Formats: sequence, structure tokens, C-alpha cells
Amino acid sequence: MKIGLVSLGCDKNRIDSENMLAYLVKDGFELTSEPENADIIVVNTCGFIDSAKKEAIDTILEMAEYKKDKCKYLIVTGCLSQRYMDELKDGFPEVDMFLGTASYHKMPELIKQMVSGNADKCYANDKDERVFSSDRVLTTPYHYAYLKIAEGCDNRCTYCAIPYIRGKYTSRPIEDIVAEAKDIITKYGTKELILVAQDVSRYGLDLYGKIRLIDLLEELSKLDVAWIRLLYLYPELVDERLIEYIASNPKVCNYLDIPCQHVSDKILKLMNRRVRKEQIENLFAMIRKHGDFTIRSTFIVGFPRETQEDFDELKEFIERAKLDRCGFFAYSCEDNTPASRLDGQIDEDIKLQRQEELYAVQEKNMLENLAKRVGAVIEVLYEGIDYDLQVFYGRSQYDAPEIDTKVYFVADKPLEIGKIYKVRIEELNGEDYFGRVEE
Repeated sequence: MKIGLVSLGCDKNRIDSENMLAYLVKDGFELTSEPENADIIVVNTCGFIDSAKKEAIDTILEMAEYKKDKCKYLIVTGCLSQRYMDELKDGFPEVDMFLGTASYHKMPELIKQMVSGNADKCYANDKDERVFSSDRVLTTPYHYAYLKIAEGCDNRCTYCAIPYIRGKYTSRPIEDIVAEAKDIITKYGTKELILVAQDVSRYGLDLYGKIRLIDLLEELSKLDVAWIRLLYLYPELVDERLIEYIASNPKVCNYLDIPCQHVSDKILKLMNRRVRKEQIENLFAMIRKHGDFTIRSTFIVGFPRETQEDFDELKEFIERAKLDRCGFFAYSCEDNTPASRLDGQIDEDIKLQRQEELYAVQEKNMLENLAKRVGAVIEVLYEGIDYDLQVFYGRSQYDAPEIDTKVYFVADKPLEIGKIYKVRIEELNGEDYFGRVEE
């Protein structure tokens, strides 16, 4: 039987999808990227915030339409399924099976039971009884791959449902991560490993009794890989020793994604964040002292009880901090989280207005920072050809896939996708660079 899979949400969810595909291939199922050709369609959902839930529901309904033709079975997995299984099972008669986030390894056998008519409709699970897998079918271009180093979260931010969906923070052993990375590099020729977890800066604390992120980076650096990128580092655990190590290791990208969420001490406390404004400011100053780093962060506007003064404090910080990249999210009131029970909820119109104000400020900062590299020679990972512009394109170590700046460039010689070239940046056009390969 042919199986098609639609993966929604974050890069961690993508890895789950890649694990699922590997389980299915190993058991003899055939994969297809065309839903109209699939006998079975799997939708791996996100259920983190309202917009993600809406996208998941819309996708489920869209895929259900294929059951009018070739598709015989529709399966829903992932965060939405884990979080709302009881509600979904009655609301979506089109769905033949719901699986939780710790049941992926059971999928081949459960599908066989479903096809034979001997399966239940829902398979809930204990979210903490997870099974990590090193088997993957890469869905990214082969020159980069995500590598999950831990699952779950113990931070318990009051706005976040992740601990209720994904369970407690659980680090994978160093040797397992390195073995998976080695396998990916051997099979696919991958040049960039992107380490992900809900909080990579906490890696190893639960497993080894101390943080061992640097130890993990040391082992991964021994492999035949050009770049290692870290997503996401919580500010209270980023110390000078880690920054010095990253600055000294040419394989670890000088790219730091550090979600801060706010800078008002009052709001940070209400969020149950373990950091305060002064610590955030000192952290960014310390990072810049150690070299040319790209700093990315995320912030939430419209959190319950956020006054105009709190917002103005955040806006002034964004203007002054001049971070390279920022994402701004309107607070989403998530069921059964502590923040959902706070009084002082903010009107949606005010949230969106504040979000737009911050994006306007940040766009100016970002363009100023990007302009500083015009005239410089930087290393660029060649990713493909833009046939409309008739130029090559790629990314530098200062840019993560799919979300950051592209480098468009020309060359006087043939190039090989997935290799790194030195490119002189000649121009900034919008948010993207244009340049030429240096001989």
C-alpha cells in the first residue's frame, strides 16, 4: 500500500515525521509525495497555538477529501492528536485512527491491524514513555539535516502547553546522537547538522546530572561535517564558557537563537521565565564581546496584564538592542495553561497592533545589521539555482534554513550543491544578499 505523509509545525515535528517514514519503509510500505496516489494518508499535526491548530484542522479536512477517490484510510498523529484526542475522535468521523506523540514506532503494526479491521480508532499514550529512533528518511535537502537531542520540556512557562503535550525533558545519550549524525552524513553527504530541542542549552542535565552540550558538540565536531547549528538556547543557561567555545570552534555556527519572550520583569515573572531584563542585556553584551554572532530571539506581545508601559519597555529594548533577527507573536491563550487563568487578558486588536509596531522597529534594525556585511567575503553553502534570476543561491553560517537571509551569487566556474564557497557580498537587495564567488 502507498502511504503519503503531511508534516506540519516545527522542525522537531519534522524529525518525528522522518522517523515515521523510516518505520514504514522498513516494514515494506511504499511512500508517495502525491496525496492523490496514496492508499493511506498520515497528517502529523502541530497543536501549539491557535494558528497552528487551525492549520492542522484545515489540513485534516483537505486530506479527507482524497477518501472520495483512491485513499482508503486517514491517520492523524502529532501534538493536536495528543492534546485533543477525545474531542477529535467524535468531531472527525473521516479519520480512521488517531495516534499520540509517543506511538510512532507502533504505526506499521497498527496500520496492519486497521486494514484488517482489528484496530481501535484511538491510541493514546503516556507522553513520557517515548522511544527515540535513529532511523530517518530525510525530507530536507540532503545537504542539511535536523538532529533532535532531547524531547519535552521542564521549564513550565505559564503560556506554554508543550510540557502537557510532549512531557518532561529527556536527553538522548551522546553516543546515540553521534551515531545518528554519522549515519546521516554517510547516507546523504550532509554538510550541516542543526541541533534541536525545546531547550538545547539544558542538554544532558537530566541524563548525566550536569549540562553536557559542549561535550556533545566536541563529539559531533569530529565528524565530516562543515557546520553545526544550535536551536534553541534559553537565556538563563547561556554562559560565557559556551560562547567562548562556539567562537573557538569553526564548525559551530556563530548563530544563536535565544528566545527571551519579554523584557519587562513583571511580565517575565508572570510568564515563569527564569531570567530578568538585566540578565538579558548583560547576556547580549557578553556575546557581542566574543565576536561576530548573529543573535535571533522571539518575543510575545499582549500577554495577560501587559500594560502600555510594559509594551513600551519592550519596544525601547528592541530599538536599542538591535538584534539581528526577531520573531514577534501575539499571545495565544492556550487551554489549561496557568496564563489562561490570569485576569487582564488583552484584546486581539491591541495584540496585533503591538506586534506590527515591533516588526516595524525590527525591520530597520535588521537591514542596518545586514548592510554591515556588504563588501565582506563570507562562506556560503550552495543550495540551488534561482531560474528566474539566473543566479545561484545559498546561506551563510549566519542564516538558518527557510527563515533567514539568502545569498544570491554568480560564479565563473561550475559549482556543486551542498559545497561551501567564498562569496564576496556586493549588494543588499531587500533582506537578501547578492555577490560573486571569489577565486
